[in-house]
Amino acid sequence: MVATEVISIFDVADYDVQIAKGATSLQHGGVVVLPTETVYGAAAMLTQPAALKKLSDLRGGDASKPFTIHLARREDAKRYLGKTNDYANRLMKKLWPGPIGLQFEVPAEARTAATKELGISESTLYENGSIVLRFPDHLVAGDVLREADGPVVIIKAGDTTARPDELARELDGKVDLFYNAGQPQYAKPSTLLKVHENRYEIVRAGVYDQRIIERLLRTTVLFVCSGNTCRSPMAEAIAKQVIAKKLNAHESDLEKRGISVLSAGTFAMTGSRATPQGVEAVKEFGADLSGHRSKPLTVELIHQADVIYTMGRAHASTVASLVPSAADKTFTLDAKGDIDDPIGGDLELYQSLARELKTLIEKRLSESDVLA
Repeated sequence: MVATEVISIFDVADYDVQIAKGATSLQHGGVVVLPTETVYGAAAMLTQPAALKKLSDLRGGDASKPFTIHLARREDAKRYLGKTNDYANRLMKKLWPGPIGLQFEVPAEARTAATKELGISESTLYENGSIVLRFPDHLVAGDVLREADGPVVIIKAGDTTARPDELARELDGKVDLFYNAGQPQYAKPSTLLKVHENRYEIVRAGVYDQRIIERLLRTTVLFVCSGNTCRSPMAEAIAKQVIAKKLNAHESDLEKRGISVLSAGTFAMTGSRATPQGVEAVKEFGADLSGHRSKPLTVELIHQADVIYTMGRAHASTVASLVPSAADKTFTLDAKGDIDDPIGGDLELYQSLARELKTLIEKRLSESDVLA
């Protein structure tokens, strides 16, 4: 029995080299244990029969049940699904990457095309015409999957309550490589949804419950600053007015239309009021900040957002450090640079900032398709 190589991936000096090692192992028929945001999973390339046999043995010898494809990119889903409707596209856009598996019914023509391209039997990939796809939100898993550049399947690797070092010992000799990235963020299984024509059904409970899922499916614009008492709440209040006008609606109707405008701070305490000057400054645009209470930036808020506008580059970096995949939907509100914090300034300074924010928000929203 050959001992499993264990890599403490965040302790190495040659991260990219170690990531490439896992991808190469997968390409050559190896089984690699990857950390995800939910649990550790044993991964193999779908086109490597010997590796799939090892995965079947790890899950008790059941070779009849199809494996779950784990995607490196959202757009890779098309390879297995063919054409999808607007509702399915929205679920994939809003819920991925994240701790959600999506089960799709796939037309026979698309199943045939996918299995022919991969050179595998339909039963390896589909079960009764359906397939489960997952797009994990973990830096290491994502990097290995992208580097491997192929159809990778992952199963739960052993006891989900075990520490990574305990799990590595349990799997020693049964897998080729084990990436130790510390405890998973959630340490519980992903939620599984079955996608219907215009609704979803929870098949397996997991990290996200229906309340969270419904929140994630909304259209959400998020503004981020440091303390969430000046810049970002002012931007939130002004943006609500701008969006309502754009939709020819009243601000109070936005929630009914499934649109949320939120703000948060990278160093915010919970429950602080907006500064008095900020409250006064946004009144010029019919906005009301008197009920605002600050809240810290969280991973859930980042996932929930369709687009994130930050007051400075440091805030954008913080967003990306919490959720790397969110970098593609995160922008500084002012493309030219940072917006100065007005804390300690007089009302005139805040009024000037409010006018600047309104101009920038109108420009950014006109460039975005988030409200389309």
